[in-house]
Amino acid sequence: MGNISSPRLRGQRSYGQSSPNRRNNSNNKKGPGKLLNPNTFVKKAVEATVVKYASTRTISELPVDSLIIKNLQSKGYATPTEIQDKTIDAILDGRNVLGLAQTGTGKTGAFLIPLVHNLLEQKPMFQILIVSPTRELAMQIDSEFKSITRGVNLSSACLIGGTSVYRDLQTLKRPSHVIIGTPGRLADMVRQRALNLNKFTTLVLDEFDRLLDMGFMHEIERIVEGMVNREQTILFSATEEKGQRQFINSILENPFEVRVHSGSLSADTVDQDIVRVKDGESKMDVLLNMVRDESFEKVLVFAETKRWVSRICKDLKRAGIKADEIHGDKSQNYRIKALDSFKKKRIQVLVATDVAARGLDISNVSHVINYQQPKDLDSYIHRIGRTGRAGAMGKAYTFIN
Repeated sequence: MGNISSPRLRGQRSYGQSSPNRRNNSNNKKGPGKLLNPNTFVKKAVEATVVKYASTRTISELPVDSLIIKNLQSKGYATPTEIQDKTIDAILDGRNVLGLAQTGTGKTGAFLIPLVHNLLEQKPMFQILIVSPTRELAMQIDSEFKSITRGVNLSSACLIGGTSVYRDLQTLKRPSHVIIGTPGRLADMVRQRALNLNKFTTLVLDEFDRLLDMGFMHEIERIVEGMVNREQTILFSATEEKGQRQFINSILENPFEVRVHSGSLSADTVDQDIVRVKDGESKMDVLLNMVRDESFEKVLVFAETKRWVSRICKDLKRAGIKADEIHGDKSQNYRIKALDSFKKKRIQVLVATDVAARGLDISNVSHVINYQQPKDLDSYIHRIGRTGRAGAMGKAYTFIN
């Protein structure tokens, strides 16, 4: 860890050694008032080349329109990722699909590429509804849609919280091929009768497990019930919760299922460890000691609440660290600017709630730091998935009191 000399950082590896409870899955189940076993947060990274997927076809050989292929190639894509390679044909055929793959593996392209192809030469009606758990992910999907459809006469609309309701109402007066949105704003548009779910034939739930465990179950149920003409349903995520299987089975009839990984393991390309904070010791001092090391170039710090995020960000700035924050109380414009500053390395540290843990395409994040222990294993997996992406190696640290 570079020039960091703190024994808290150098002395933790012994804590990750095998113990009788290390593989006891019951220790990883979060009950009332219980924390995850700290051993959960300790794992040596495995070189990505060990598990690298080699497609038998190139992007140019995908059974989609040549304009789509041209746009994909202009984005630098040469071969499909594993999740893309294994799901594109099924989606093209109109099948229901359940796809699980780790973050950074191209899930968005896996459903957009075939859906865009199937929309070609269709009139701009409301045909495909894509639901995302966060505003940032919805915007990212919309941006990806626009890049794939460059030069193709297809349209989309992105409906998210934190933006003008009036503008969305006006937008929906003009038919679009695809509507992308967050559950709350979509439900609002349905209540105001600006969005008619009867018109949609395809439903995509992106990061569906997060949609369900973030409390959007009722909104999703209403969307599903309202889409009486639904012909195709596509669910994508990085993890699969056993408790959600009953709901999945209720909306997916005879699905084509692809599991690129088990759906419960953390990223192999992330070196994970803990940082033990002693009684009476300042967590902020420990954090500052870490981020002042030159190897901590682009750092995501996660905290459990919006108040803690703001407090951590304020303390970092006061100490001279270039930092910003994103959470649910920040306006959409503020969140966009903060993410852009982080992506372009105008700031070193981005402090966030779990709003940044899902689906965001932020390249070259050097470190993920959990300032507080995540509430459950699912949150942890998605947080550390922000680093170690696209074959690169990453580092994740979790503070333990």
